[in-house]
Amino acid sequence: MIYAIIIYVVVANLATFIVYGIDKRLAKSSHGRISERTLLLLAIAGGSIGAIAGMRTWRHKTQHAKFRYGLPAILAAQLAAVGAIIYWLYI
Repeated sequence: MIYAIIIYVVVANLATFIVYGIDKRLAKSSHGRISERTLLLLAIAGGSIGAIAGMRTWRHKTQHAKFRYGLPAILAAQLAAVGAIIYWLYI
């Protein structure tokens, strides 16, 4: 079970990182964009590290407060949830 969770988190973060890069490319070319809601939902679905890495690597959405402060908040909430689960399972 733990391996499945690790694989899910790795894939979710890699996919989110790639989607942020795709959206940046679309932004430069003035084509259809990926919605901010989708970008945030990918982070919430387990891709918060990939979202932060994508934001910094591609320099994308760095001026938007909901991304600049929201993504670290999502990551903190996810880490707190993991910590709570580990605490309740092993203590």
